[in-house]
Amino acid sequence: MKQKVRKSAAKRFKVTKTGKVMFGHQFGGHLKLHKSKRRLRRQKEPGVLVGKFAKRVRRMLGVA
Repeated sequence: MKQKVRKSAAKRFKVTKTGKVMFGHQFGGHLKLHKSKRRLRRQKEPGVLVGKFAKRVRRMLGVA
């Protein structure tokens, strides 16, 4: 039987070739005027998940 992927996780996380789990930061979509430019710049960069939660997300995506 074909392995299923958690679609909610697949939309939020990507796994690189080396196995790192990347994600996009939240709160950067709208209402940008009152947020500092520094904050918005940093939210553009992808974040990297580490530790137990990264392992859990990999399992959800079927990469394990």
